[in-house]
Amino acid sequence: MVQRAVTAYDSTLRDGAQAQGVSFTVEDKLKIVKRLDELGIGYVEAGNPGSNPKDLEFFERVAELKLQHAKIIAFGSTRRIGIKVEDDRNLQSLLSAKTSAVAIFGKSWDYQVTDILRTTLQENLAMIGDTIAYLKAQGKEVVFDAEHFYDGYKTNADYAMQTLQVAADAGADVLALCDTNGGTFPNEIFEITQKVVAQFPKVQIGIHCHNDCEMAVANSVVAVQAGATQVQGTINGIGERCGNANLVSIIPNVQLKLGMACIPPHHMENLTTTARFVSEVANMPFNDKAPYVGHDAFAHKGGMHIDAVNKNPISYEHINPNQVGNERHILVSEVAGRGALLNKLQQIEPTLTKDSPDTIRVLEKLKALEHEGYQFEGAESSFDLLMHKLLGKFEPFFSLKQYHVSIFEPSADGLNSSATIHVNVNGQDATATAQGDGPVNALDKAMRKALEKFYPAINEIKLMDYKVRVLDSSQATAAKVRVIIESVDHQYNWTTIGVSTDIIEASWLALKDAVEYKLLLELKSE
Repeated sequence: MVQRAVTAYDSTLRDGAQAQGVSFTVEDKLKIVKRLDELGIGYVEAGNPGSNPKDLEFFERVAELKLQHAKIIAFGSTRRIGIKVEDDRNLQSLLSAKTSAVAIFGKSWDYQVTDILRTTLQENLAMIGDTIAYLKAQGKEVVFDAEHFYDGYKTNADYAMQTLQVAADAGADVLALCDTNGGTFPNEIFEITQKVVAQFPKVQIGIHCHNDCEMAVANSVVAVQAGATQVQGTINGIGERCGNANLVSIIPNVQLKLGMACIPPHHMENLTTTARFVSEVANMPFNDKAPYVGHDAFAHKGGMHIDAVNKNPISYEHINPNQVGNERHILVSEVAGRGALLNKLQQIEPTLTKDSPDTIRVLEKLKALEHEGYQFEGAESSFDLLMHKLLGKFEPFFSLKQYHVSIFEPSADGLNSSATIHVNVNGQDATATAQGDGPVNALDKAMRKALEKFYPAINEIKLMDYKVRVLDSSQATAAKVRVIIESVDHQYNWTTIGVSTDIIEASWLALKDAVEYKLLLELKSE
């Protein structure tokens, strides 16, 4: 039963954008806002309108969006030292964003005031109070981010609480307690937050944690347990240094585990797609091991585990993956056993049993291939093709007669390789030559060129990722390599594999599987 509501406050577009390697365009930010709104996030902190022209453009355009859940927040600091609020250019820029809500950060650690800001403790209190009172007079909802609050509380609790009191007296709607350095432990967060909640019963208390000790999620959750009703963070925990608190973990922890409403219940199933979308837009590798939303979060490989999950998922799953928009993955490998394999095989041939000769034959082939260096849990599409072939359920779309690859340096216009390929499609020979940026690129282009007149759908395939792993480095240049290729079209994504002592052949095997799997999908959809 839901006990109380906790507001999810997202700072991906502001704090998350401070992560190394992340740079959102205005279009990126608008797309992310739409996804966060669809997820049901309560507040989206979108940047500082006084910091750059890009944020100014964003605030103009985001006002045109019709959002159902998210309230946009402009972010800024308290007034500068020794000036009036109405004369502070940054505050005027903040107002120019025309958002109904704003977030203001101010110092709560006496050391930061005296040694970093180089002002008096009293002036810092005045800066906080003046700024919030001014913004409230402009009709704004105000979130006060008490920067370095927990460090400040541990060194001078009385002054840290004074900063909150001044903010509350000035009309702040939320007092957000910040573990800015990310060094506070959960027991400290709980104890201090509980004291703040008790002292300010009429003001909403928020929590804002950083992940420098890898405790940001735990700290956020215990703050909620201590009485905080707003929790700040970013999607996937992206942010400066070690990152921010990960809302993708916090939201289901609070809602599914603690029973406190955080987003609309039917929106929880958008969690996985939102996490992966933000990762893609930020151009950051997605963490397959991420709790709740990672590809591996509900992936089972060990034979005994798979058998138990097939009997009852609660044996090795703490929630139903569908609750967060994820899905269960039964990984096929040499340690998975017949039970896991049977689930896959029965999707192709429902009459098979554990003891069917075909089941045993496929399992033996799987073990032999994994001994050679194949790893199908990371390339399920190649294994799907293998099962179709071994069960006699696959009609080849084409056969390779020969390919030839040449590399020449120096390159001409960035193209340093040429590939010629000969294939046969239903008794008809086809030959094509293409140049590329590297031998694999040239081979990929030549194959598409040879096949496109027979199978136009292959033009929809885009290669998204290409990975090479040396399997036995002691063999030096004679070592086997494993090539993994991730492909996408307008609807699906799939991963294929090739293994060989020749990197070109390994790449060819993975490329061939990628095309064949696409054509198999097309055939099934007819």
